[in-house]
Amino acid sequence: MSNPGEADDTPITSVRQLADYIAAGCKPPERFAIGTEHEKFGFRFSDFTPPPYAPEGIRAVLEGMATDGWTPILDGDNPIGLKRDAASVSLEPAGQLELSGGPLGTLHETRAEFAAHFAAVRDAATPLGLGFAPLGFHPTASRDAMPWMPKGRYAIMRRYMPRVGRLGLDMMTRTCTVQVNLDYSSEADMVRKLRVSLALQPVATALFANSPFTEGRPNGFLSYRAHVWTDTDPDRTGMPATFFAEGFGFERYVEWLLDVPMYFVNRNGRYVDLAGIPFRRFMEGAAGDVGPATVGDFADHMTTAFTDVRIKRFLEMRGADAGTPEMMLAQSALWVGLLYDDAALTAAEALLRGRAWQDFAALRAQVPQHALATPWQRGTLRDLAADVVAIARDGLRARRRRDAGGADESVYLAPLEAIAAGSPTQAEHWLTQYHGAWGGDVRPIFAAAAT
Repeated sequence: MSNPGEADDTPITSVRQLADYIAAGCKPPERFAIGTEHEKFGFRFSDFTPPPYAPEGIRAVLEGMATDGWTPILDGDNPIGLKRDAASVSLEPAGQLELSGGPLGTLHETRAEFAAHFAAVRDAATPLGLGFAPLGFHPTASRDAMPWMPKGRYAIMRRYMPRVGRLGLDMMTRTCTVQVNLDYSSEADMVRKLRVSLALQPVATALFANSPFTEGRPNGFLSYRAHVWTDTDPDRTGMPATFFAEGFGFERYVEWLLDVPMYFVNRNGRYVDLAGIPFRRFMEGAAGDVGPATVGDFADHMTTAFTDVRIKRFLEMRGADAGTPEMMLAQSALWVGLLYDDAALTAAEALLRGRAWQDFAALRAQVPQHALATPWQRGTLRDLAADVVAIARDGLRARRRRDAGGADESVYLAPLEAIAAGSPTQAEHWLTQYHGAWGGDVRPIFAAAAT
């Protein structure tokens, strides 16, 4: 979302204006970029509990990282993030540390960005006795044990979430994800990419499943994070049918988003609680004295839609649990391979042809528990995953983006190729450790998963 003082205060005059605002993100293919975002849980090495904001906690990590050109982002007097050029480091509600990477040209650059970020986090966190582990759901802490960061928007969401779903506060405090942000060249290109990626998010959820524990015990799911999203807020999550309807595009998306309830607006650096008011009513003056709705308000509102693929001035792939650095890089590789080569995108469309969107919505409900063992046609979802990964591999090879050693970007799909061929998911690996070497104690997962 916009940082205080950066929002566009242009008054909203029409739906078309907002559609044009999104359409301004269209780029020619030669300017397509890759932006990867990933989150991780902080923990104390002494007892594996989540650190507070302060003292000797998340604030100190941010202050330790505020070097090499990074500028603090403040909420009031509190540092709540860092920014440098087009990249940022931000805090999720319970202090999950997120890197929003800059727009990069190749996955080789993404790999280097990962390495630099993890090194910077370690340098800042280790002297504090802290580590960070990317896992889909917090494996030990209860909801009440998670800290809350001093961000105004989170206080509003914290009050509102229990009104619309049982697990919204768990989504805020006990989940971590990895996503990749990818470009489109036109409205038609956006719709093609949106539909393919939205239909295939359950496949990604299954491949990247990495959250089998809750409060120290197996929870019966492989991606409990994905299960949490099924009971968070039906007004703004999932796979909306309208995204697959005839004639869908920027304007139809705006019309859908205008009926999504708001959380807030920001006025002079202060968050105003408008939770539950549809943005359309806000545009019509329902909020009274906060002033006219602006394009900046709409831009912030766009960040509060949590569909499995989110439309902004790019597309955000949102279906995967956070995991090992290799797996998080593979998440970017999967979608770049599928969406940034036209032949691969066409092959993915052919793979899905003849299936209704309801088929994929049904998968979404099943994969949190069964992952790649979810039934699909005459086999399981692992069969579809193998085809999807193979298409992505061909798409990456067609890009011909090579590193200094001559390897193309398809090398980053290796973890997914192994899983699609029958190797365990990350969640299954951890469960084997829990029932074997760890002797029923989940706490070793922190050191094993730390980056």
